[in-house]
Amino acid sequence: MVARMILGVVALCCAQPVLAQERAPLVLAAASLQESMNAAADSWANQGHRRPVISFAASSALARQVQAGGKADLFASADEEWMDVLQKDGLLADRRRSAFLGNRLVVIAPAGQGGRVTTRTLAKTLSAGPLAMADTDSVPAGKYGKAALERLGAWPMIAPHVVRAENVRAALALVERGAAPYGIVYATDAKASSRVRVVGMFPAASHPPITYPLARLKASTNPAAEGFRRFLISAQGKAIFRRFGFSTR
Repeated sequence: MVARMILGVVALCCAQPVLAQERAPLVLAAASLQESMNAAADSWANQGHRRPVISFAASSALARQVQAGGKADLFASADEEWMDVLQKDGLLADRRRSAFLGNRLVVIAPAGQGGRVTTRTLAKTLSAGPLAMADTDSVPAGKYGKAALERLGAWPMIAPHVVRAENVRAALALVERGAAPYGIVYATDAKASSRVRVVGMFPAASHPPITYPLARLKASTNPAAEGFRRFLISAQGKAIFRRFGFSTR
């Protein structure tokens, strides 16, 4: 009887799920990935893993955090440039970087307001009042937006009216609150909000390709991080991001 009880305890200990052995990966992710990355983390957790801890902010702020020695396992940026900076600094794990998502750039207005914006009416319309954009010097969404406006010849007229936000979601919030009649955000941001509507879309050729690279950081020591990275770039993971409007690579 005692022997059977001992064997039962041993079997119970051996049957403890992987969950008890894993540490939750820490992921730094671009602000525009909020809904999609959280959904991916939930799916990963439903498969018996610890749910990743995710910190959302502008890609520029997150990259600087890594440069300053901040601890994290994975970084998902909204552009290649900030990932290039970390790679140049030797902060990425070897062969653990991949481009896995794409996006589109759109003009938004509060729901029920704002007329259709075309490339011909862009300069006149967006210079009539405050235009919400992520910071055009450092934040990917702002940099893409500025590049598009420059290519279309509208930047000199619009620049004095730009209200710079700390990230693309902050720009979205300004339009949601009616603090700005128009804003430039990603198509996925517009899709995530019922309080704004898309009134224009930038031609893909008017700005550099919007690419989201994902990488494991060199300082990461958590084995679970590699599993989550591979899940994100798998067919199953990419299907989650497509539900939220991203294109996949």
